[in-house]
Parts: sequence; structure tokens; C-alpha cells
Amino acid sequence: MKKNIIFAILALSSTFIFAQKKVADKFFKNYAYVKASDLYEEAVKKGDSSAHVLTRLGDCYYNNSNSEKASIWYAEAIKKYDNVDPIYYYKYAQSLRSLGEYEEAVVYLEKFNAVQSNEDRIDGTDFTNVALYEKLKSTESVYVDLVNLPINTKNSDFGGFENDGTFYFASTSKKDRENLYAWNNEPYLDIYESQISESSDNENVTDYSYPNYVKSEGINTKYHEASVAITKDGKTMYFTRDNVSNNKKLKADKKGTAHLKIYKATLIDSVWQDVKELSINDRVFSTGHPALSPDNKTLYFTSDREGGFGQTDIWKVAILGDDNYGFPVNLGAAVNTSGKEMFPFVDEDETLYFSSDSYINLGFLDIFKSNVLKGGTTVENLGAPFNSGYDDFAFNINAEKGRGYLSSNREGGMGSDDIYSFEICYQLIKGTVRDSKTALPLALSTVQLIDETGKVIEETMVGEDGMYSFRVRCNATVNVLGSKADYKDDLQVVNTTLANGAELMVDLNLIPLIDGSEIKLAPIFFDFDKWDIRTDAAYELENIVDVMREHPEMNIDIESHTDSRGPDNYNLTLSDKRAKSTRDYIISRGIDASRIKSANGFGETQLINDCSNGVKCTKEQHQANRRSVFKHDLK
Repeated sequence: MKKNIIFAILALSSTFIFAQKKVADKFFKNYAYVKASDLYEEAVKKGDSSAHVLTRLGDCYYNNSNSEKASIWYAEAIKKYDNVDPIYYYKYAQSLRSLGEYEEAVVYLEKFNAVQSNEDRIDGTDFTNVALYEKLKSTESVYVDLVNLPINTKNSDFGGFENDGTFYFASTSKKDRENLYAWNNEPYLDIYESQISESSDNENVTDYSYPNYVKSEGINTKYHEASVAITKDGKTMYFTRDNVSNNKKLKADKKGTAHLKIYKATLIDSVWQDVKELSINDRVFSTGHPALSPDNKTLYFTSDREGGFGQTDIWKVAILGDDNYGFPVNLGAAVNTSGKEMFPFVDEDETLYFSSDSYINLGFLDIFKSNVLKGGTTVENLGAPFNSGYDDFAFNINAEKGRGYLSSNREGGMGSDDIYSFEICYQLIKGTVRDSKTALPLALSTVQLIDETGKVIEETMVGEDGMYSFRVRCNATVNVLGSKADYKDDLQVVNTTLANGAELMVDLNLIPLIDGSEIKLAPIFFDFDKWDIRTDAAYELENIVDVMREHPEMNIDIESHTDSRGPDNYNLTLSDKRAKSTRDYIISRGIDASRIKSANGFGETQLINDCSNGVKCTKEQHQANRRSVFKHDLK
């Protein structure tokens, strides 16, 4: 007899573990990671340390950016199971990197790479360079995509600049292979142009025509030309060129170095001509990479002239008109360092963008922005995806179009330098969290933004007005989850559009669980003629568990009711078993048994409509009588 009792207890325990895991899976599927982790952890305590449970536990914390706890559960899974999915080597490494445990992270990245050689998560990256990790992880943008332009070639293409439907850039695509630049054994650069056409449909496609030499008289030579800046009226072009004599010969200083100079050309009859050298040039130092202020009255440039802070600095000079320029001024230590600062660009709000091999960067040249032109002193790394572990430079953006360009020699490109376009297309998802019963705002509710993979991107707590707002990328699917103690979650799936800057209103209506003297749940369903707690029923009963944990002084009475169909005594017995099964589930979740004052079945003795024996009713009317009632004593 004692043995039978032990087996029965073990069987019941196994049933509860299995049920809890299924319920946890359902919460996990619906992005309720805190609740899912609670259930998974309890399953572990009760003996279920399967790879499924351990890795799901890791995922719960990983998706909420809790790297410390994620790493604990991933470690358990990886060390216990040799055949764990290799993706967890990567997630474990990501968690370790987040914690600054870089050397350990490398071990598992190498394991991941060994078994997933075709995986692109670390393909083409120097994943053993531990100093890069934290910055790579913390600066990812959620609304920017880089596109490698189809006009790129196998050699250098860089410095893309868009003006009035024409795209200008530097390339070696049509130069002969005999006159090579010794630095990289590639042909010298010329300036090219391509016509831009926008798609008229909803695909938001930008096409670039086959590039040709820029229409000019005297811009391109047999040596380098690159880095274009054009005035707003479209009539003046500034560009960089090697120091070339009037007879198109390369001129060098006494040490044999041919420096860069800035030239300008004028658009006459649709042709760039009347090329002139700027007076700020000199044969003993380089001057290049021109950029204009929004009012076109200041020229910014790169130079290694005397008076700088490092190898190359960013300078500015006033454009006085009639080919006259002021005295060049160094932008100072707020921007320039002992290293290389290059490729300036100034946007419409006077933000300076530039590339540097100094500061906190991901490797080689990175793109930074600074408020120095507005009197500030801050310099900020743009992070990924703008920056990589390679050279990232020649950044510019048209704020009105939301489109910009950068150049990079990152792996995965077509050539030694490639031009990338990017669309900064974002939208605002905003709304109000309300009580579904009163329609009043629910202060202190939590709202999470969750991506398609289930990762929590952002989380906020609303104020008294109940309002929230998230910035998200265009043309994406995201999930918005609202939650608050004593309320049912509201999960909304949101599909953003292609309209840059659009606002999407998504209100969240949370259903109150405490209504008068009852805790209101969705119907608790049982299989026909059974009283086992189904997964969907357990999912609902977790709301009871939450409320009782939130209010430790609360006690409840459980009532189970049936409809009038079937024998009266049978219904009474069945409902009583269901009430007690419900009670047992709640107790199994850690609620003290003394807090459940009663768990009784009432069969068909308390119908809420006229559907008694012999009365013809609809399925819906009978369903209204099949209910579970949870009464509380909370004052």
C-alpha cells in the first residue's frame, strides 16, 4: 500500500512538471519571459534539467538582456549536454561579452565557429579581438540597414555624394591597368557620376544608372581625383586631387611626396569646367576631403599642415567669394587628436561627422559625430552598423530624404573600398495603456517592445497619463506587450509601413483581474468527463497565482459550476473534482494551502440563466453556466 502511494505521488509530481513545462512554453511563445522563467526554474527544482528547459531559461533572460542569469543557464546546458544546439555557444558567448568576460567568450565563439563554419554571425569579424565587443553590442541600431551599392567594383569605390538626382563618387573602374597607384596596386581614382531614380511603387527601391566619367572639362586626370562637395545651388563643385602641374604632371615636395589639394569647378551648360586650385593649398602638405557648411559660407577639410594636433586634422576656412578664402582654422582638441581625423561632413543642424582612428572605436577608421560646431565638446562613436572592425569613412546624409552614404572596406564587400547606402527610416509606435473596464490610463504599467525573434528591444514604465512611445524601423513587424500587476497582459502585433516619420497609434487595454469580490479569468476549460488541468487552463490559472503573490494577505474560495445537461448528482461530483484539481494546481505553484479557504463544486445548482433541465438552450447559453468562480476576501 505504501509503495502504491509513493508511485502515485511520483506520478502526480511528474504530471505537474510536464504541465508546468507546457505552460511555460506557452508563456515563452507569448514573450512573457518573467513568468516563463519562473515556471522553468520550478521545473528544474522538481527534477527537470532537460536541455529544452535549461536553454529556454537562458533564452528568457537573454531576451530580456539579463546576461548574468542567461550565462548561468546556458552554461548549465552546454556543460551538461554535448549535443546542445550550437546556437547556444553563440548566445553564451554573447552573454559573457556583455559581462566583460571576453577571454571566456572567445572560447565559446571559437567552438561555435568550429561547428558552424558557414554561420554569418561571426563570419568576417575578428571575434578574438576582445576589446571590440562591448561597443559592438551596445551601439547596434534598430532602424538602419546598409546596402552595398550595385555600382561598386572589385577595386576602390568611395565618397558617394548625392546632389539633385545625380550620384557622384570616386572609382578606378575605367582606368587602364598599366598606370597603377603603388600604394595599393590599383589604378588611380577618377570622379564618376550616376543618375538616381526612385521606384514609383511601394517597394521603396533606389536605382543607380551605369556610371560614367563626370561630365567635365579638366576635372579627371591620370592621377587621383575624389571626395566631392557641391553647393546648394548646384553650380560649384569642390573636389580633391593629387598635386598636378599645369601640364598634368605629378608634383612632389623635396622628400618626393605628392600631396593632395582641393580644387573647385563651375557648372556651365551642364558641364563642370573652369577648374581652379584653392589658395589654401601648398605643395608641402596635403589639403583634401572638402565639405560645406549648411549656408555654404564655410569649407571644412582635412590637412596635415603645421599647427595641427596629429597626423591629419580637420580644419575650416571662410569662403569669402571671388575665389578668396580666409585663414584656415583648426577645429581644436575637441575633435582632433594625435591620430588621424579625416572626411568631415556637416549636416543641416550643424552636426559634424568625421572619421578617426582614435577615441573608443571598433578598429581602424570609425565614423564619429560631434557638436563642436554648436559650441559643444562631445564626440560620439556612431557604432554598428555604420562602423565595423575595418575602415569606415566618407559619411554623409540628406536629412530630408532620410538617405545617406558611407564608405568601408569591411568584409563582404565587392572591392577594396565600397560605397554603402543607408535609409534612416523610422516610425513612432505610441499609445496609451488603459484599464479595459474604465478606459482610464494605467499609471506605472510596463510596456515592452519585442522584435520578431522574441528579443526585448526596449522597455518603459508609463507615467500618470499612461502614454508610451517607441522608435522603430520602417517595414518591420514588432510586438508591443503591456503589463501591470492585477491585470491581464495585452499583446499587440504591429506592422510598420514604408512612410518615414509616420506615427502608429497602438493603445493597450489591460483587463482587470480583480473585479469586486471576484478574480475574473477567461473560462477554465476541461476535457469532456475529466478534471485534469489542461495547458490552456493552467495558463489562465497563472493569473490567480500572480494576484495571490501580489497580495499575500488575500485568501480565496474556488467554485466550480456545470450546465444542466447530464445527471444532477454526476454534475455535482464532476464539478467538485474540478474545483479541487484547480486548488491543487494553485498549491503546486507555491501558494500556501491555508490561503484557499474552500474548493467546492456546485454542479448545476447555481445556474446564471434559465437553462435548467428540459429547457432548450444554445451552446453559448450552456457555456455561460460552465464556469469557475474565484472569490477573494481582499478589502
